[in-house]
Amino acid sequence: MSKIKQIDVNWEVVDWWMELKNNVNSVDKLKNYINLNEEDEAKLKEVVDKHPMNIPRYYLSLIDENNPNDPIKKLAFPSEEELTISGSMGETTKDPYGDDKHNKGNGILHKYPYSALIVATDYCSMYCRHCFRKAIVGLPNDKTVDNFKKALEYIKEHKEITNVIISGGDPMLIDTPKLKKMLEGLKEIDHVNFVRIGTRTPVVYPMRFFDDSLMEYLKEFNKVKTLYIPTHFNHVNEITPTAKKAILRIREAGIAVNNQAVLLKGVNDSVEDIENLMNGLTSIGVNPYYLYQCMPVSRVRNHFQVPLKDAIDMVDEAKTKLDGYAKRFKFIMGHDIGKIEIIGRIEDKLVLKHIHSRPEKPEEASSMKIMKLTPNAGWLDDMEEISL
Repeated sequence: MSKIKQIDVNWEVVDWWMELKNNVNSVDKLKNYINLNEEDEAKLKEVVDKHPMNIPRYYLSLIDENNPNDPIKKLAFPSEEELTISGSMGETTKDPYGDDKHNKGNGILHKYPYSALIVATDYCSMYCRHCFRKAIVGLPNDKTVDNFKKALEYIKEHKEITNVIISGGDPMLIDTPKLKKMLEGLKEIDHVNFVRIGTRTPVVYPMRFFDDSLMEYLKEFNKVKTLYIPTHFNHVNEITPTAKKAILRIREAGIAVNNQAVLLKGVNDSVEDIENLMNGLTSIGVNPYYLYQCMPVSRVRNHFQVPLKDAIDMVDEAKTKLDGYAKRFKFIMGHDIGKIEIIGRIEDKLVLKHIHSRPEKPEEASSMKIMKLTPNAGWLDDMEEISL
């Protein structure tokens, strides 16, 4: 029997805080669950030295060791492919989404006039190998909110902000009393219509939502200020009975759950993968919201990015097989200039629409772009705009 399959835990009763101590965060710990030869061990240690590893035992238990191309393994395990920096189209080393340009201090990112994002923690229960903040994840940084009151003061002063996203890292890894204090401060700001908590815990660490005190508080908060939970399922194999129960507990609190997936080579890059994921999400009451094109991040692009020509054809074909609810998601790029919807292609012309623009260029909202699509282009910057 596979070592990984010997993880036999009732995840619904485990102490979520104590279980974090069992996370696999070193190659030596990983060896307790899988067999590694000396060569593989040396390569993985080299990767982990550059980009830390953190895998919950729950997520480890989902891996099929008999499948050499297991998508869960690729999302969680370090790979020597991560040591490759150069790619055919070049790579962005950091900040592909323009976070630094819109950092207002105290953890506030104000990238769009109506939305403010609070980076509440730099810690995640799992360090995903495709993370666009890969260069800093798991390492000390200055993004953590040291004084949440100052972040709240910024939001109070900017009455154009209608919604707040609490992000990280993963804010659901903040203990419940501290999370309550953060949310209570937002509850009192009248011009904030709703709050989002961006989290991957329903996918990689669902036991967090079996904490009754957390769920009771979220339910009460949602009665006063509308709460949404954006999460991040990438593959149908992540939709387990345990994850389904965690999602149900969120929904029973009256909270809507939206999904933001990333299109990833070797993980979900087929029509069948997209179809199964979106149908799986709607079957458990999660709304397909965004499917992101993988960002051109160093040590990520070469490993995970799908060329746009292949990607749009794949998405279009998958949508022909999906019902109205499952096909509601937008295929987008989260770019330095804002969010851009990838609408479709006509031969070698890619049609894009700017759906969210940065505060400094509000006129770009809803603008259209026609780009010259080449076979290997994977990002906006890889293509030339065509004048009509």
